Amino acid sequence: MNGADTAWIIVATALVLFMTLPGLALFYGGLVRARNVLSVFLHCYAIACLMSLLWLAVGYSIAFGPGESGLWGGLDRAFLNGVTADSLSGTLPEVLFFAFQMTFAIITPALIVGAYVERIGFGFVLLFSGLWMLLCYAPVVHWIWGGGMLADGGILGETGVRDFAGGIVVHETAGLAALVIAVMLGARRHMTTPPHNPGYVMIGAAMLWVGWFGFNGGSQLAADGGAAMALTVTHISAAAASLSWGLWERVKHGKVSMVGVVTGTIAGLASITPASGFVGPVAALIIGTAAGILCQEAVGLMRNKLRIDDTLDVFAVHGVGGIFGTIMIAVFGQGAWVAQLGGLAIVGAYTVVITVVLVKLVGWVTPMRVDEETEIGGLDLAVHGERAYDVSS
Repeated sequence: MNGADTAWIIVATALVLFMTLPGLALFYGGLVRARNVLSVFLHCYAIACLMSLLWLAVGYSIAFGPGESGLWGGLDRAFLNGVTADSLSGTLPEVLFFAFQMTFAIITPALIVGAYVERIGFGFVLLFSGLWMLLCYAPVVHWIWGGGMLADGGILGETGVRDFAGGIVVHETAGLAALVIAVMLGARRHMTTPPHNPGYVMIGAAMLWVGWFGFNGGSQLAADGGAAMALTVTHISAAAASLSWGLWERVKHGKVSMVGVVTGTIAGLASITPASGFVGPVAALIIGTAAGILCQEAVGLMRNKLRIDDTLDVFAVHGVGGIFGTIMIAVFGQGAWVAQLGGLAIVGAYTVVITVVLVKLVGWVTPMRVDEETEIGGLDLAVHGERAYDVSS
């Protein structure tokens, strides 16, 4: 065990959890109507609790167990069977590696929340999220990070898929799942454009930015120069995307919005995530600058051309950003084109199929959508019996 590595990953684990609670909750909560903010908070909070228990039960074993099929890790590590305080994963205590990866298993289904807020049933959220994490996210983790079929020497060649911190594993899977759910769920009955609390949005985005240092820097799994470079390029990409998003808004609409700039921050963070362990600051500047414009155009395409109500633009920002960053690894010569594109295609197809099947199955068990009266009146009071604001918005 390396003490410095262990200390850094303990901090990184806390930072990644901080991304979901409270970062993502505030970011998403500020974007919805005031009468739905508590439902968004609860979705993020309950998902964090449920994913933690499921990760302990079988999720970690599926993702990082010693299975030899290349498809999943098996159940040998269920409930951390055989793992003690002295067990090692590289230079880290294995229980710490488990905890660090658990925070990724929390935020990935939590990202999907942004696609269905203001009209989804709470029971559906929990049942779908739990099954999706176990049947979609955890196997994909094994394929790429757990030595499975898309890793080095797998079905895509000696140089497998390069995905440092989750461009495919986290952002493509969550983005495509969000897109599928948005299409199958249908648009909101009460459409509003202005966020009820832009201040929440900014605070949440800032928390995500800080937490992302643990997300990407921690993925080095060591306290070394690689972690420092991952942290640095993460910051550069976020800053560049924030400004390019704002500039592109200014060119198109004549104004720079605060919500737009901080959304650009998230686009830059999502886009650098897969490449953060493979590129330097100049490449990060290029990736972030392009991401701010690309993801903004993707938002416009989804809303105005395709008319898909992905409420908080999960696919346009996280999905498109993660896919773009994964491709840029090959553009900068740090990964094989066949592996990068092949990995995106295989994981993308698998994610869409699993998500469609789970939406159908879970919908038979518990209603996917709340009734019209609840949706128009707001989920906070009708579903959860409490509200944050006594307003008519």
